[in-house]
Amino acid sequence: MTAVAVRPSTGPTRAVALLLPGGRADSLEPTGERQLAGVRMLPFATVLHRRGAGLGLATWTVRYRVRGWNGAQASPLPDVRSALDDVRREHGDVPVVLVGHSMGGRAAMRVAGDGSVVGVVGLAPWLPDGEPVEQLAGRRVLIAHGNRDGVTSARSSRQFAARAADVTDAVFVTVRHERHAMVLRPRTWHALTAAWLLDALGWQPMPAAFASAVANGAV
Repeated sequence: MTAVAVRPSTGPTRAVALLLPGGRADSLEPTGERQLAGVRMLPFATVLHRRGAGLGLATWTVRYRVRGWNGAQASPLPDVRSALDDVRREHGDVPVVLVGHSMGGRAAMRVAGDGSVVGVVGLAPWLPDGEPVEQLAGRRVLIAHGNRDGVTSARSSRQFAARAADVTDAVFVTVRHERHAMVLRPRTWHALTAAWLLDALGWQPMPAAFASAVANGAV
């Protein structure tokens, strides 16, 4: 089994949020529990658990075997696919929403064609030119990117979202006055992710303020 941290639902599990941390372009160093990429996902797990556990949402956070993407190896992908298999073994055919930051956003987009996945959230994702979009068909996709990000490209994310919109329901949202680490406006990132995810599952409509912001392309 892939290493995951699980925050269970408070009753029968009706869906799973699978959180995918960032990493590095190239590194075979083992991933540790205290590395910053994983720590950044903890507040998302907390908010999703608080908002969704009572509705039947379990929140799983993946820990990759190694820290890097590593070119053609695409090292995180087997870990994510293994976690999806583990979800099915544990909970059956429940819907899954992938939530990935940076490298985790790239991994989320790549594995979105899995039959359990119904939605994907990319947070400041690393989406080099040429990333495929066909696997996103039939999934809802949210890409949010800070306009001051100096690590991954907001332009590339916007272009990816535009291509994805040709095959599915995909939206791009600019997070104003924010950088890659998502620490200047953390509550906005957390609240947007939770609201969009619960709406994507059909459990709670997105609050009007966020729905308007998403429609306008900026928060």
